[in-house]
Amino acid sequence: MATSWLENGQKLLFIGDSITDCGRRGPEAPLGAGYVRMTCEQIIARWPEAPITFVNKGIGGNKVTDLQARWHDDVVCNEPDRLTIMVGINDLHSYLRNAPDGVSPEVYAEEYERLLERTRTSVGCPVILLTPFYISRDPGPDTFRAQVLEIMPRYLETVERLSKEYSTGFVDLHAVFQKQLRYRDAETFCPEPVHPNHTGHMIIAQALLAAMTAPPSS
Repeated sequence: MATSWLENGQKLLFIGDSITDCGRRGPEAPLGAGYVRMTCEQIIARWPEAPITFVNKGIGGNKVTDLQARWHDDVVCNEPDRLTIMVGINDLHSYLRNAPDGVSPEVYAEEYERLLERTRTSVGCPVILLTPFYISRDPGPDTFRAQVLEIMPRYLETVERLSKEYSTGFVDLHAVFQKQLRYRDAETFCPEPVHPNHTGHMIIAQALLAAMTAPPSS
């Protein structure tokens, strides 16, 4: 199997919010209809001989604090050999909307680090972190979208910093989509800035697969 991150016989677990979930607990079980399924299908297509098990543990609406609450059952007990994590947009929204359980950038950083520390001590598997993203540009002043884009870098910086500190793979999905928006309008990728359509999920899958198959850094 010609990849530096995936190996034969492994269990690959994806965890996150609705973007990861994407119907995996309903009619699209067990992998959902989004980037998780697309990534798995591409792995199967490229390496048909590789016996890899795929597990989707996304749950819509989750924040990093929700992942913290279910980490033992959904990650540690599953004993994955490889793990990908995407969480953050619900945290950001909850903070901007002053929700009682809102997750500020500071709490996000603290809880995310706790997750990675638990993973390092209890699972010990390689991890890829995917940043939250917002598929919008130039929303105009004094709008909620403008507020999201203004505060988004504080959440992105946490993921990038923790990726370096914990030596994980890293996919900056916000940057990926912002690059796409230079050439096509947002409706190409999503009906609204948070939940991608099929094309948007394909872009995530391509970026994630590229991270999985990238040569190790020296």
